[in-house]
Amino acid sequence: MIRLREFNMAELEYFIDPETEPVHDFSIWENLPITLVSDQGEEISQSIPAALNGGVIRHATVAYFMAQTYDFLIAVGIDATRLRFRQHQKTEMAHYASDCWDAEILGSYGWVECVGIAHRGCYDLEAHEVASGQRLRAWRQWSQPIEVDKEVLTTVGAKAGPAFRDMAGLVKEALEALEEIPTEFPIEVQLSNGEVVTVESEHVKHHRVLKTVNGEWYLPHVVEPAFGIDRIIWHLIDHAWCEVEKEGQDYSVMRLAQIIAPIDVAVLPLFEKDGMGQLADGLNRTICSTKGLFSYYDGSGSIGRRYARADEVGVPWCVTIDHQSLEDGTATIRQRDSQQQTRCALADIAEIIVSGKVMQLFT
Repeated sequence: MIRLREFNMAELEYFIDPETEPVHDFSIWENLPITLVSDQGEEISQSIPAALNGGVIRHATVAYFMAQTYDFLIAVGIDATRLRFRQHQKTEMAHYASDCWDAEILGSYGWVECVGIAHRGCYDLEAHEVASGQRLRAWRQWSQPIEVDKEVLTTVGAKAGPAFRDMAGLVKEALEALEEIPTEFPIEVQLSNGEVVTVESEHVKHHRVLKTVNGEWYLPHVVEPAFGIDRIIWHLIDHAWCEVEKEGQDYSVMRLAQIIAPIDVAVLPLFEKDGMGQLADGLNRTICSTKGLFSYYDGSGSIGRRYARADEVGVPWCVTIDHQSLEDGTATIRQRDSQQQTRCALADIAEIIVSGKVMQLFT
């Protein structure tokens, strides 16, 4: 999952106006130091907004996506002490990029690039415009309109009328809207109805007009966050896997964050008799019918062995149905990472797990 012939990516093309100062709220990251490696190779521990204000990060939108990326990776289970952002050196960056950072994660294979966040300028849209022949511009509205004396193309009625007939008006409209006056003819002009016509030099003439201009078309710049899904998943497993010694034997725990654990709960009857199996089966069905939760039933083997199986595959919570459950309607909830246990009413189990309130039972 580190070096693959085919891999899964999640990318975003975020378009920005290069002449408008981006406005992002960095307040929640002001006091959060993050490991950064600048393009000079210097490793520093600094908050994202401080690095932006100090000129280490060159663009506010790049900084914003770095902060969001950090939050996402921590939330899904990446160890913060094994995460850093490394800035590309000038020799690494594409000629059109102005800043680029990689989120690198330290795992069993060393530091590996898992996310790239690049300010790519206007290169992408410019290249698409050339290849497609279509204008890929955005409109920048001005706060105050201005009057401009402008040279434009318009049609010569005696020539354009017979040539374009009922589309002559649309041709005139399209010619007068051209941002740049062509120097060579014939030209292809797309009309507002979607049709494309060929215009010869004899069809047009130059003239000057006084126009009220409310804004201008511009080529947006793009900031591109690109996430390597396979590498992130590999490092989640690498960081979550823990081997310890328990009662003199090797014991393995997959400490997946609950937000990504494929199985939320293991429902375990202490014994499959005296009604415990039926009660556990009913609880398992209730949990599985709760939106956002998935559980499985395991009644095979000793309770210790079943706990171990659940720990190995990363199940955050084990619920054990025992004789007391039959008497008072409670069950034991076991937390995977601390292996602490407490009791809770059966009727409340699904709700407190899906809401996240289950941790309050252990405080």
